[in-house]
Amino acid sequence: MENYVVEMRHITKVFNGVAAIDNVDFALRKCSIHGLLGENGAGKTTLMNVLFGLYKAEEGEIRINGEKVAITSPVDAMSHGIGMVHQHFMLCRPLSVVENVMLGKKSRRGILLDTEETAKELKALSDKYHMGVDPYSRIWQLSIGEQQRVEILTQLYMGCDILILDEPTAVLTPQETAEFFVTLRKMKEDGKSIILITHKLEEIISIVDEVTVLRDGSLIGSRLVDAGLSKADLSNMMVGRQVLFDFPAPEKAPGKVKFSISHLVAKNDKGVEAIHDVSLEIREGEVLGLAGVDGNGQKELCEVLTGLRPLVSGSFSLKGEDISGKAPSFYIGKKISHIPEDRLTTGLAVNWSLEKNLIFKRLADPSLKKHGLISRQLVRKNWEKARNDYQIKSINGEELSRSLSGGNQQKVILARELGGNPEVLIANQPTRGLDVGASEYVRQRILDARNNGASVLLVSADLEEILQISDRVAVIYDGRIMGVLPRGANPMDIGVLMMGGKLDKEETK
Repeated sequence: MENYVVEMRHITKVFNGVAAIDNVDFALRKCSIHGLLGENGAGKTTLMNVLFGLYKAEEGEIRINGEKVAITSPVDAMSHGIGMVHQHFMLCRPLSVVENVMLGKKSRRGILLDTEETAKELKALSDKYHMGVDPYSRIWQLSIGEQQRVEILTQLYMGCDILILDEPTAVLTPQETAEFFVTLRKMKEDGKSIILITHKLEEIISIVDEVTVLRDGSLIGSRLVDAGLSKADLSNMMVGRQVLFDFPAPEKAPGKVKFSISHLVAKNDKGVEAIHDVSLEIREGEVLGLAGVDGNGQKELCEVLTGLRPLVSGSFSLKGEDISGKAPSFYIGKKISHIPEDRLTTGLAVNWSLEKNLIFKRLADPSLKKHGLISRQLVRKNWEKARNDYQIKSINGEELSRSLSGGNQQKVILARELGGNPEVLIANQPTRGLDVGASEYVRQRILDARNNGASVLLVSADLEEILQISDRVAVIYDGRIMGVLPRGANPMDIGVLMMGGKLDKEETK
């Protein structure tokens, strides 16, 4: 008999009449790391939210250590030794680490806080797992990786033996990811059982003992991870076909510099300087990847370059022409396309139809007109082509964009921005929310734009994506460019720069 600490049987969870997870089985072995794999919307987090008591399933049962249990709240889950670290951290930034841990926990000293004793216990636990967390540090003083360690430390302090981690490496540098995996292995050795929610195939291959794959809310299967398991096997389980991971180098070298950024300075929404003296050059037929942990000025840079945010100083030019500080309509006319980070506030008119969202930047395009007027027939034909090309799941082109899933909303934006042979493409997180197959298609379309002569600035939190299709890689930290590395750069070198460090022998191009 298998030694399972968690068994979820025939779990079904319905939202608005649609099954987010449908009759799914899941089992976690004691002292193991189990990967829960699938693309955004596959049902991974929903399934784990049921286990943690955030959602109540319509059907199915949960067993902990062989005993059937009712988990109706996170308090129930924690009473059974289950802890969860969410993708978006739930920490009170002004407070210290020890104060965050004590929130909601009954003091052992009655009405007095037992801060000193708790801090000692946290320090001992941190040292045991090599986390390097100072209990008296304020949360706002910590890096993203350190904040994540605080979340994990809190769950361990609460006595959790079953730990659910939701996309834990999404905000980590390669070095932080390597350190994180060391901690996971140590926790496993100490008898902890871990569920790792991810969509990254490399993580499954490198760290987990067993993997379960979900697709569109259904269970595709589970298998042990061994030397014979490949990324191709996993991608086939995820999307039902083989997926291309290695894209060929460009057939011809990039041309002259087409898009140039010089000493750019800009502020964020709080009026604080977010971009500091940024200078970059992108040549014709080149993808320049911009690597960095989210929140280091990428959003502000993209918005300045597309007229959505004013610049404080500096300039940028297209083919030698200074185009700084213009309105968004000016950049549309110059064929500068923009895939924004926030699809709902910047990328789409959410209360407009899908057909209108595809054409609102092309109202002057003669290919959509008959006798000088926008043709409904041509607009619909344009929609049908986009739907087929980008596999957009919708009822019809008259459906409002707000009714689509996040991934399908992103596909609408991509169809609009990549469909017009842009001179410059500013792509901020272009595959966020897309499955492996759709991501492969999008990356190929970005490369098609490059091969057609576009200058592409690719901003992505997915370092693998950066490395797959970039001709050079610039690294941003705290609004500053830390270096520009050639194609095929070492991910660990990029990680050093992502943390604000410097390379001993930095090779730049």
